[in-house]
Amino acid sequence: MSGAADAAASLEARIATYLEDAPRAARFDRAVFGIRLHRDQAAARLPGWEELRRRAAAIKAHTLSRLADYLEHFAARAEAAGAVVHFAETGAEANAIIHSLCAERGVRRVVKSKSMTTEECGLNPYLEERGIEIDDTDLGERIVQLWGEPPSHIVAPAIHRTRQEVGELFARRLGSPPGETDPARLIAAARRDLRGRFMAAGAGITGVNFAVAETGTIAVVENEGNSLLTTTLPPLHVAVMGLEKVVPTLADLSVFLRLLARSATGQRITIYTSHYTGPQARAAAEAGAPPRRLHIVILDNGRSTLFADPEHRSALGCIRCGACLNTCPVYRRSGGHAYGWAYPGPIGSVLAPAMLRTAAAGDMPFASSLCGACTAVCPVGIDLHAQLLRWRRRLVEQRRRPRALPGALAWLMARPRLYRWAATLARRGWPLARPLMRGWRAPGGGGERRALPRPAAQTFHDWWRENRAGRPEAGAAPGSGHA
Repeated sequence: MSGAADAAASLEARIATYLEDAPRAARFDRAVFGIRLHRDQAAARLPGWEELRRRAAAIKAHTLSRLADYLEHFAARAEAAGAVVHFAETGAEANAIIHSLCAERGVRRVVKSKSMTTEECGLNPYLEERGIEIDDTDLGERIVQLWGEPPSHIVAPAIHRTRQEVGELFARRLGSPPGETDPARLIAAARRDLRGRFMAAGAGITGVNFAVAETGTIAVVENEGNSLLTTTLPPLHVAVMGLEKVVPTLADLSVFLRLLARSATGQRITIYTSHYTGPQARAAAEAGAPPRRLHIVILDNGRSTLFADPEHRSALGCIRCGACLNTCPVYRRSGGHAYGWAYPGPIGSVLAPAMLRTAAAGDMPFASSLCGACTAVCPVGIDLHAQLLRWRRRLVEQRRRPRALPGALAWLMARPRLYRWAATLARRGWPLARPLMRGWRAPGGGGERRALPRPAAQTFHDWWRENRAGRPEAGAAPGSGHA
């Protein structure tokens, strides 16, 4: 599925379109789950992994309990170090702040390292519409930008593309040799193209992985070094962060850095972890360059809504590692673009109802099997599957989802005799119904066409009467009520 997802189409329709290319869907599934396996191996090699997760969850819970205080402290310390801090209530407001900073300095070209927060705001098209050229410099982000499509994954934006496709793209857009598929040579072609863009840029924009209240420091985590060039070559550095990125101390930061890379890619640690406490004024002065400026934009954009909701507040603890995506059977089989916004997968489905506030967002919590794998791998212990279930209940109560079928099933199952009669009738009529319903679409089930399974040879009730009726369960006292 190329390009931005059609906002007018339902989630199920977008998934159905994606699944039309079965080989691509299978490749995507294998690639994404491969990252999950790397995560498992990295976690197994680290003694005390579960204790580290518990510490991270406790730090996040504490921070959220005093979020306003820590944000104020961070802003004060960052400004004391020479940064300028802006608060933006919406994505549109954040975009306007960034544009005004560029316009004041006559900036016509911007380089940007990977930032899901700016993807959330739609910053790229916003600046381009106002005459500012913006170049993504992370390789995956650069690939999808040249392709004219959004990222499909939080950590691996172009994981849905093959080397052959990237080779064709670079031959067409960057002038690399046709038919090139060697990763090293493709990376070299991208570097050659980007180097001049770094040198010509008047501003560099980055995301923020963590913001340390104790020192006013922002931490940027990456593997390619593009963020370092983004922050050191242009005279203006604009860092964009969600308000949930703050942590209390540098010691707390060390906990998350040990978890983030292992959860995201299976690495022990990312190649570059850069800390910025104020603008790089000293280095600029020593080089005889104009003074550098650092502006930090702290974004709300629906996060306060989550913060005010005790059932979903813990979702703000997300560190954007993507582990829940890599293990989610629905995400792996539907592709990131089907979700229609910056954050796909389980975490995106939890955030969407509060942050998007659109009718389409109401579909997302239903794009889950509720298997719990996302919760099992979350490095900060967010109860993702439970939050998805709570969103489903709330959306049904608000009648943003049809409830006729679940209501009818609940009514039927509350009447055991009628239920058994209906089940018997359905079983007897199944051979006739099965050919007629071949290729059905399960409501909310992801859109993949499938054949209905054959019913079991014997119902559970019948098996129970024949094999277990009247016997106490092993290990249970007679009459204990266990079934």
